[in-house]
Amino acid sequence: MTASNVKIQVDKVYKIFGPRADAALIALSEGAGKAEVLQKTGCVVGLNNIDFSIRNGETFVIMGLSGSGKSTLIRHFNRLIEPTAGRILVDGRNIMEMDAKALLAFRRNGMSMVFQRFGLLPHQTVLENTICGPILQGVNRREAVARGMEQLELVGLKGFENRFPRQLSGGMQQRVGLARALATQADVLLMDEAFSALDPLIKSDMQEQLKDIQARLKKTIIFITHDLDEALHLGDRIAILKDGELRQVGTGEEILFRPADDYVERFVRKVDLSRALYAHEAVTKVPVLSRAEATPERFAVLLKEHPGVVVVDGEASHVLTRGRGGDAVPAASIDAGSAIGQCFPLLAAHDALVVTQGGAVAGILTREMAFKALARSARAA
Repeated sequence: MTASNVKIQVDKVYKIFGPRADAALIALSEGAGKAEVLQKTGCVVGLNNIDFSIRNGETFVIMGLSGSGKSTLIRHFNRLIEPTAGRILVDGRNIMEMDAKALLAFRRNGMSMVFQRFGLLPHQTVLENTICGPILQGVNRREAVARGMEQLELVGLKGFENRFPRQLSGGMQQRVGLARALATQADVLLMDEAFSALDPLIKSDMQEQLKDIQARLKKTIIFITHDLDEALHLGDRIAILKDGELRQVGTGEEILFRPADDYVERFVRKVDLSRALYAHEAVTKVPVLSRAEATPERFAVLLKEHPGVVVVDGEASHVLTRGRGGDAVPAASIDAGSAIGQCFPLLAAHDALVVTQGGAVAGILTREMAFKALARSARAA
């Protein structure tokens, strides 16, 4: 990770709750654990020497069980909680050195937050809730309304702008919260267990919507969760906390298959691999032909060496696989970054999927390929 690509640097941050913080820090430096510090000093260790970087434009997930320190940590990024020791740098600037005026401007313009319990104002309409951030920033109302409507359309709530929160479902209310955060145009989005209060199906829809929005906007997102499947699905990288200590930072693959210690290994033991593995990890590269090149004779030659052939005709894709006679048949396409679990419903209706990456054909995915990838991962785990 280059210095120019670092958006946020968490530099040896400690948080001690209690009147004898100095004594607690000394005890920690001597190797005492959370329970021992509490016994010796009466202080609670919230965070213990947290040190990592977050890249510009990535979705960085912080996770752990209750009491691990994850919600305490996210509130340090906008100084809702002050650290006992350490620094937090955003774009190279130490936010601990900001005076009250600079901190207020930073909170209004630099970071937005999406709360677990929505936090909507019940007496204001959906649009009014959405534009409260820009209005506080000093944006004129006409521009704020235009910005708000743009974000409501982005989250699929166009036409609901004049409704009140009580007239919306829980998932729709959370979309308003997301639109409100996006309307500030802040570079960093803080999401503290934003989807945990939602029903499973709505939660899944919100996760997919967040991934779609992130693919377009490339925000730096810090997402808190206790759900490992959610972390693996959303996160570019994941940090795992336990008792205020950082146990591992890594990609989903690193966390699953190269756990840093016994705790992380136990943490990931029952993970749903179909949400942790992606199409690009199971795909097989195959020849790609134009319609003019797709002759029966060419198929016969290529299928001796490859499991299938992709035929591209304009924007449509067709696939011919071994064992199927005749012409290539229309095929569904799926992005290389899609989880294997998302592929199975499509594979129920198609012999194979065309996997695309950056708009180009990366290869094909069949049911057999998907199951083999899951089996390999299960053996590795």
